Amino acid sequence: MGVTTVTDVTDGVLHTLFHSEQGGHEQVVLCQDRASGLKAVIAIHSTALGPALGGTRFHPYASEAGAVADALNLARGMSYKNALAGLGHGGGKAVIIGDPETLKSKELLLAYGRFVDSLGGRYVTACDVGTYVADMDVVARETRWATGRSPENGGAGDSSVLTAYGVFQGMRASARHLWGSPSLTGRRVGVAGVGKVGHHLVNHLLEEGAEVVITDVRQESVQRILAKHPRVVAVPDTATLIRTEGLDIYAPCALGGALDDTTVPVLTARVVCGAANNQLAHPGVEKDLADRGVLYAPDYVVNAGGVIQVADELNGFDFDRCKAQAARIFDTTLEIFARANEDGVPPAVAADRIAERRMAEARRG
Repeated sequence: MGVTTVTDVTDGVLHTLFHSEQGGHEQVVLCQDRASGLKAVIAIHSTALGPALGGTRFHPYASEAGAVADALNLARGMSYKNALAGLGHGGGKAVIIGDPETLKSKELLLAYGRFVDSLGGRYVTACDVGTYVADMDVVARETRWATGRSPENGGAGDSSVLTAYGVFQGMRASARHLWGSPSLTGRRVGVAGVGKVGHHLVNHLLEEGAEVVITDVRQESVQRILAKHPRVVAVPDTATLIRTEGLDIYAPCALGGALDDTTVPVLTARVVCGAANNQLAHPGVEKDLADRGVLYAPDYVVNAGGVIQVADELNGFDFDRCKAQAARIFDTTLEIFARANEDGVPPAVAADRIAERRMAEARRG
């Protein structure tokens, strides 16, 4: 049998890992199981605070390089998120390359579980975009390091419930900082993406007395909201939503990169606070928001409710305990705004500094 020699190797990924500001990861694992079609990337950014914890994203990336880049960015974000959430975990993330609607299978998830298990607990996985509680139940057949499982299989269930609750607390903190009161009654909030997390967030907002405007690329998600809440307003797309007159708060709750050189100049909202990860498309966007007088609640701070839940699952899940910890996102967000004012920097920079200090102290300890 002949052996094929690999000769076409680019140093782009290695350069990112070893030389760029986006690098510094402890470990990156490329996983392949040809029988099931699995191609996955597991990125461990830091274990300074404990085993890396972060979900598994299943997405049809345009390229393998794009998948690796997403895994690296998401893993780094998880390090910061877990640090500010006060968890004994570092940051990691995994991505499975492909369309979950056509590629996902029991065999693929089992193969992925074996790769997670091979890391011996350095990485703990959970749900993310494209993966669900039922998927984690399958992954958990091959590894003990899978959280976000169903209650029937020893887990806590859907983590999007507390993710939405944490974002809601971040919004309340933003309102308190900007308008003097945490109440969202009468505030007009635009939610882009009303899927797993977004539809729970809409429920919180309506219960609080807010006016809600929504959009989603999936019309079935929009219709589900409108059928339940006829007073919600739907617009065709995100471009329309961010230009909506009278919008007080914009909540990006879909994929990352929502805030860029095109969207920031046309935002009508005074506050950005949403569930999506990596909302800032590139460094410098946080300053653009500040220059326009837009208060940005750092995504990895306010969307930490879900990771609080899955981390608790490792120690015997208690919903009330988790909800109480997620409620503290309100105080953490206010702390970040205060630190930003004190240092004269945007909130995203202030949040990074606090997280980096906590990780550095853990490494020294």
